[in-house]
Amino acid sequence: MVALGERDRLLDVATGTGAVLRELGDTGSQPGRAVGVDASAEMLACARRAVGPDVELVRADAVALPFADASFDVATCAYLLHLLDRSARAEVLGELARVLTPAGRLGVVTVAPPRGALSGVLSWPVRAAARRSTGVLAGLRGLDPRDDLRAAGFDVDGARRVALGYPSLCVAARRPSSASTRSRRA
Repeated sequence: MVALGERDRLLDVATGTGAVLRELGDTGSQPGRAVGVDASAEMLACARRAVGPDVELVRADAVALPFADASFDVATCAYLLHLLDRSARAEVLGELARVLTPAGRLGVVTVAPPRGALSGVLSWPVRAAARRSTGVLAGLRGLDPRDDLRAAGFDVDGARRVALGYPSLCVAARRPSSASTRSRRA
């Protein structure tokens, strides 16, 4: 959905086990530069085993990315935003906007919220527990990030639900090419 090219500089935020970077490598979509960022040293060790030696792995928090403004053409962020409260999501999206070039592309994957009334009713007990949880159940919180993306100054290009495996919502967005997106870092 983000149309990765061979000259693109890619940043994968909350890279975890490196699954997104590995998948890109398996499909032959190799960018000119690939960087995975995670706050966990243990996750980065897992990612190192999963990705090639040409992938850079950096330990950093998503709210304070150690990269210059406009250093990446494409960024991905899978299964992070639904774990954060609205304020933290805004901070992460602000950092992503800062490190993306004007017209830079962003791909976000979250747990899909229920689609219809019946699925909403059937999933209500799990969703209620997930909303209150700070542990493992928090990973089951559904989130449609489109409003958060727009609030952070992104243009949303499209969304696709994936029902196979873990029900997910994939959203493609882009940073406007104008200077309207302000740097969040002082």
